Amino acid sequence: MKIHNGIHRRERASGRQHRLERRSTSRRHHHPRDMAVGLLAGAAGTAAMDTLLYLRYRRAGGAQGPLEWEFSAGVDTWEEASAPGLVGKRVLREVLGREAPDRWARSTQNIMHWATGMGWSAQFGLIAGSANRRSWTGGLVLGPVVWLAGYVVLPLAKIYKPIWDYDAKTLSKDLSAHLVYGATTGALAALAR
Repeated sequence: MKIHNGIHRRERASGRQHRLERRSTSRRHHHPRDMAVGLLAGAAGTAAMDTLLYLRYRRAGGAQGPLEWEFSAGVDTWEEASAPGLVGKRVLREVLGREAPDRWARSTQNIMHWATGMGWSAQFGLIAGSANRRSWTGGLVLGPVVWLAGYVVLPLAKIYKPIWDYDAKTLSKDLSAHLVYGATTGALAALAR
């Protein structure tokens, strides 16, 4: 009887191990899909965040149309570029070994803005996919993580001031925009799974 029970226990353990290995192997094959889901969800999250920011811009008296505003019409020099554009300027300087011309400021700003939103969400897609959950609540963590990372990395790059130099209103408006980004990204990624 003892031998029989030992064999039975080993068979059950072996069956469990086989199921775990099969599940792990099948998850590995989904990484490109998880990343693609994250990229697409991040594009929608970036658009949702930008919609909120555009509405705020218009409420404050801004006159540009939505597409002009979204694609940085009026940014003709690096001095007019936002933080994503300035990060892109530094990347270009490293790649080219010289300063990029001002005429690249607008396109660089647009590319870096969208690449940042979609880059964070691609990572989110991989993490959410490996967790094998459909919950949209992970996006509620993504937004604040991206927001906080900006206030760590950009001051180190001398693009932003340290976080304590900003007033609470500025920080809360920026955080709320990133919450919209994260919630939208998380919700769409969950729906796509």
